[in-house]
Amino acid sequence: MSVREFSPLFSWGFSLKPSRWLIPLFQNNVVNFGQSAVNQSGPYGWRKSSIESSLTDAKPTVSQQLRSHHTLVTKRDTIITHQKRAQHTQSNLSSAAVAEGSGNANVMNPQILSTLSKKSSAKTSIAPSSHAATKKLDYKSMSDGEILDLLESETVRHHNLETLLQDTTRAVKIRRMYFAGKNESGSPHMHTAISDLPYEHYDYDQVFGQCCENVVGYVPLPVGVVGPVVIDGKKYHVPMATTEGCLIASTQRGAKALSFNGINSVLLNDGITRGPVLAFPNAVQASKFKQWIEDEHNYRRIETAFNSTSRFARLKEIKIGVAGRNVYLRFRCRTGDAMGMNMISKATTEALKLLQSEFENLQLLSVSGNYCVDKKSSAINWIEGRGKSIVVDAVIPKDVVRTVLKTNVDAIVELNIAKNLIGSAMAGSIGGFNAHASNIVTAVYLACGQDAAQNVESSNCMTLMEKTKDGDLYMSCTMPSIEVGTVGGGTTLKAQAACLNMLGVKGSNLEEPGKNAQTLARIVASTVMAGELSLMSALASGDLVRAHMIHNRGSGAQKLSK
Repeated sequence: MSVREFSPLFSWGFSLKPSRWLIPLFQNNVVNFGQSAVNQSGPYGWRKSSIESSLTDAKPTVSQQLRSHHTLVTKRDTIITHQKRAQHTQSNLSSAAVAEGSGNANVMNPQILSTLSKKSSAKTSIAPSSHAATKKLDYKSMSDGEILDLLESETVRHHNLETLLQDTTRAVKIRRMYFAGKNESGSPHMHTAISDLPYEHYDYDQVFGQCCENVVGYVPLPVGVVGPVVIDGKKYHVPMATTEGCLIASTQRGAKALSFNGINSVLLNDGITRGPVLAFPNAVQASKFKQWIEDEHNYRRIETAFNSTSRFARLKEIKIGVAGRNVYLRFRCRTGDAMGMNMISKATTEALKLLQSEFENLQLLSVSGNYCVDKKSSAINWIEGRGKSIVVDAVIPKDVVRTVLKTNVDAIVELNIAKNLIGSAMAGSIGGFNAHASNIVTAVYLACGQDAAQNVESSNCMTLMEKTKDGDLYMSCTMPSIEVGTVGGGTTLKAQAACLNMLGVKGSNLEEPGKNAQTLARIVASTVMAGELSLMSALASGDLVRAHMIHNRGSGAQKLSK
């Protein structure tokens, strides 16, 4: 009798390949060997499928015989290799076919027999006809073990589990069991590793079809809060997700120093970009195409087609570059409170249809020709801007520099010139005239559901410092390409939405579309300035290493015991 019968709290999974035995996957595991691990009903064991239930129980059916040969038992002489399993399957299928002709009550109908034949073929690619046959099966009524068997035989692909099962959490659970038995990377502890990755208590319905594929769990990140950050007279408490000790503590110190006079913010520009690449037979025709677009009447036609795809997408300009016979178009548009890459891609595609109807020899090579530029360092983003172009500045009293930041105005100004300006120029930096803007940008992005890869261009920043005539510190951060949104993507996830709600910018601004995303960009730039101010002060005073030794070394328990 299985331990499973005594408590529903026990759950376990098992691999179906002879080389793996039974692999426990989750907490409170109980490994149950042999047929007893298979014959019990439950979330991880075999229970009769709708196919098997249609057959009588007078004696083992072909399906039950096949099932026994997918099961690992304790007797060494009954462990069956894949080759022997296939031979056994073909033998039983032949027997079933004979029984069909003799009127045996326990035989399968031809459709079920065909399905089992396809299931038993190891590593067989799925033809369209067989795929159509398997789609008729009721996957939701199958046990997890039966689904695993279909995965092992590649009759079902694990990326289709959510669609087939119509249960995202169960799909994640079964996919974890499937990958727990994989050790192609050479790690003998795959099952232990994946069991340490949490997956419960998460709304995967919000993830499926929008945020992630082939989901097996989630990675918890600690979230800290910096604040108040005083921006344009309003206080914000900014969530930051990071695993770098000292980052939030340092940014908090900078926010404190900036709070005495507050931060002023300015929005210089707002517009996401998409840059397709087109090809013409020669440079002459490419040049004529450029001139055609620059005509005011033709531009308005493109604008009308572009704007027709969305009530938010509004074309602002098209920048044209020519290289040989290739033409690069950099569409820029407003996208409301969305970051806008999907929106502008759709609108760009519609505009390209118009252009293709006008120029038969136009060849669209790609809707993205790296002229956008997305998720890559580039001079065009640094010069022309992308997303939200923000400037923030503030005056920090000299007494605050001395008491809070533990340095003096002359020292920090001199260091900023030597490090952030001259040092970055010596390195050939593009948009890297700062101390660590990317640190803050990435932490805020992770907490607020932004596209973390866009920290590449969003972290473009020039930090300037100078001494005022009163001896105080004037500071500014210029960030021309902050790409953020408050709707869509990761902002729909519960935890990330909570962080946006902390800032009061979740969702669309109905009165002023785009204002929430612009406010988030102002917050990002202001928090960056707080981090810049604190780090530069620590470098000027020589406190950087000491602070990291305090915040970055030793476990929490060790620190609490001191």
